[in-house]
Amino acid sequence: MSAMDRSPRHRRSGQRGLLIAGAGIAGLTLAVALKQAHGAALDVVVCDPGLEAGAARHRGRAYAVAAGPRRMFERLDLWPRIAPAAEAMRRLVISDSRVGDPVRPVFLTFGDGTEEQGEGEPFAHMVEAEPLVAVLLDAAREAGVRLLATGVRAAVPGPSAIRVRLSDGSEEGVALVVAADGGRSALREAAGIGWVGWSYPQSGIVATIQHERDHEGRAFEHFLPSGPFAILPLTAGGALGHRSSIVWTERSADVPALLGGDAAETLAEIERRFGHELGRIALEHGPSAHPLNLGIARSFRAPRLALLGDAAHVIHPLAGQGLNLGLAGAAALAEAVTGALRLGLDPGTDAVLRDYEQARRFDTVAMAAATDGLNRLFSNDSLPLRLTRDLGLGLVDRMPGLKRFFIGQASALAGRGPRLLRGEAL
Repeated sequence: MSAMDRSPRHRRSGQRGLLIAGAGIAGLTLAVALKQAHGAALDVVVCDPGLEAGAARHRGRAYAVAAGPRRMFERLDLWPRIAPAAEAMRRLVISDSRVGDPVRPVFLTFGDGTEEQGEGEPFAHMVEAEPLVAVLLDAAREAGVRLLATGVRAAVPGPSAIRVRLSDGSEEGVALVVAADGGRSALREAAGIGWVGWSYPQSGIVATIQHERDHEGRAFEHFLPSGPFAILPLTAGGALGHRSSIVWTERSADVPALLGGDAAETLAEIERRFGHELGRIALEHGPSAHPLNLGIARSFRAPRLALLGDAAHVIHPLAGQGLNLGLAGAAALAEAVTGALRLGLDPGTDAVLRDYEQARRFDTVAMAAATDGLNRLFSNDSLPLRLTRDLGLGLVDRMPGLKRFFIGQASALAGRGPRLLRGEAL
């Protein structure tokens, strides 16, 4: 049986269907959550031309899954299948230095026992994207989600349904379309939803690194003048026995010179920033460079259309919260849609979508502002700013209550938010 649903070219419209444009992690999670909650009573379709490539197209990427989204995956009975590809992040060490400095002073640590999130649970797990997407695709098929390897050409809203024309010439009539089609969302633009943001003069370089010594669940964030260099723990493996993911923020103008040499030269540049604490290193995958941007949609909704994930917001990666924002959005939208369906109401109405937007907009704007401010504060070599920020980091390190607050915010366990993030059923 094919992995893709070879559906008829035309389907009747109705108020019990939902179409998700984009088979990324947030879109697939939403599909699984809704289908598990409503079964045959709700038709859920995911459309993405990249579905033919399966999870392999996500190879080489890894994400920090915060404690809240992890609890959502547990509630959806997915975490036991994700866990073999997940590495607990039990300690975060933050330093501030220049590339050539012989010593990297540590100003702040998380995971020293003063800010645990209950029963000693980690505040995040590093999960590689390919196995995570593979689990979500399997779960979607098992739940009865229809997966169509085609794009969305147009979506025309009406009073009781939205008519979707797909790239293969077929049509779908559903109550709600979810645009989860990335930062350059065609559906967002077609709906006339504005975008507020800017491009950074930086690129994010990602790679998977093998190393000799065990990271012991430690993550490192080295703030350098050009931007942060993060070392994030992955599951064991590879020729050297241990692995980490790096997210290296660098001035875009310098990227060609840094990555333009042969493999040995590229590895030497990484090693200058990676350090020697984990022993000898080798490249497993990458590096690849991606321009960095910040952007937030002026609205997360239009008639019978909801924006999800990068289609709604793109933030700087220094705090590793981009995916978690998308997963929190999936949890909030699933809750809003479920609430309407259980009352026998149309899930695509403006009232439902307004509830979704109100649940997510403040936290999204706050996180975007925080990551932008931190990037501007740390991505420079101003001596007065360095002294000020290092003093601030040192003060936070000596205040357990404040550290618990920051970890609670980052791990989406601040006692609020969608039920799924608290580990509760829809």
